[in-house]
Amino acid sequence: MHLERIRFQSYKDKVISAQEAADFLKDKMVVGTSGFTKAGDSKAVLPAFAKKAEFENVAITLITGASLGHNTDADLAKNNALYKRMPFQADSSLRLKINEGNVLFIDQHLSETAELLENKHLPKLDFAILEATYIDEKGNIIPTTSVGNSATFAHLADKIIIEINTSIPLNFKGLHDIFMHEKYPNRDVINIKSSDDRIGVDYITIDPKKVVGIVFTELPDSAALVSAPDKKTTAIADHLLAFFENEIKVGRLTKSLMPLQVGIGKVANAVMSGFSRGNFENLVMYSEVLQDSTFELFDSGKMDFASASSITVSEACYKHVLENFDEYKDKMILRPQNISNSAEVIRRLGIIAINTAIEFDIYGNVNSTHISGTKMMNGIGGSGDFARNSFLSIFVTQSASKEFDAISHVVPMVPHVDHTEHDVDILVTEQGLADLRGLAPRERVKVIIENCAHPDYKEELSDYYNRACLGGGQTPHLLEEAFSFYNRLAKTGSMKQKKSVELSS
Repeated sequence: MHLERIRFQSYKDKVISAQEAADFLKDKMVVGTSGFTKAGDSKAVLPAFAKKAEFENVAITLITGASLGHNTDADLAKNNALYKRMPFQADSSLRLKINEGNVLFIDQHLSETAELLENKHLPKLDFAILEATYIDEKGNIIPTTSVGNSATFAHLADKIIIEINTSIPLNFKGLHDIFMHEKYPNRDVINIKSSDDRIGVDYITIDPKKVVGIVFTELPDSAALVSAPDKKTTAIADHLLAFFENEIKVGRLTKSLMPLQVGIGKVANAVMSGFSRGNFENLVMYSEVLQDSTFELFDSGKMDFASASSITVSEACYKHVLENFDEYKDKMILRPQNISNSAEVIRRLGIIAINTAIEFDIYGNVNSTHISGTKMMNGIGGSGDFARNSFLSIFVTQSASKEFDAISHVVPMVPHVDHTEHDVDILVTEQGLADLRGLAPRERVKVIIENCAHPDYKEELSDYYNRACLGGGQTPHLLEEAFSFYNRLAKTGSMKQKKSVELSS
């Protein structure tokens, strides 16, 4: 046992097993746990609780920072251990339970969960389960690879269980910047004027009277699945990099651009990796997640600093970062997610936000969360926090997918809107880039169809728009046909008209 990681003397007799900790969690409790996009999550207590639920009728409301790793969400879902889940998830088993209606899911902007809890708009927290590198002499915890909502959970929960992860080096102290807002209506500004500004402390304050148990773990974070760039993601990245190079050429940006926020996934990694090839320098990030591409840019000398709420990387990158942590430590900072995603800070810094869409329509409305308008995929995450407040709001996706490009990702009208046309500046697919700045709705349609739509769908999209214009309107639509692509998909397995399918075959 690594008791040297418990430096607060009165905690040394509170070490318990994961199962003993799980037994504290009762049916219908509200539990907040650390964890943001697989990083810094509960690796012992929640899995033990999932196991407990195999044999007991017990289910909790679970609030995290974002998604969990090590199949924890899946195990909880399969054993009916979840009553309600928020604010984000990315697990196929849990997704199935949500879409069947067996788990209630609240899809929230990631900046808002802590605010809603602090202001008592959500039920009070019975328990917080927090991963720590170690506990200092005053009983404070040093977080691990994420901050997420942990500081808020520690502040508001009635009781606390600490998971000390011995796989994390002790020199993680100093990586974090923990800042807690004053209560309304007496709030001061969040005094962040550049990505590397520090405004808080490097630990999370814990009330010793709340701590009921300490559990030791040694599991590293679940590895991110990083796919190599393919033809489509490379084309998307190339279009976007060419756009930035032109913005520099005309004087709207410099070679250091503006602080970057990039969503997770292979498109995001392809775009970020592309910056190492371009004529860019002294880049900085103000984002949610540091991915493999962030460390590639550090190593290439293209990026100077990165601020986020978590580190979520591949297994190889994780090992490399931990082994060379001192080389990276002064180049990055991890913050609470209501600070990393703060509208105030995003707007002040002038963030360039690059996020992934499931699909968008001919006017630029974006769906990031629902398949065919009804089935939840993962959640809105932080894309809305950044899109509405950024210097440039960019959304990327492929123009079409599945065999024979059966599903168009450019449609007449999206069946679920996460980001309205008012919050979207640039749309990119492998076909090209649509710059929507300064364009009225009728101007946007032509640019989006011409530059972003797959060739197999351009004619039908243009025909739809032209016929809609006969009825007039600021944003012309044929309501009886607006969702015809989805109706066709449900009936035939393809969004294509029959003649298009025959031509493709």
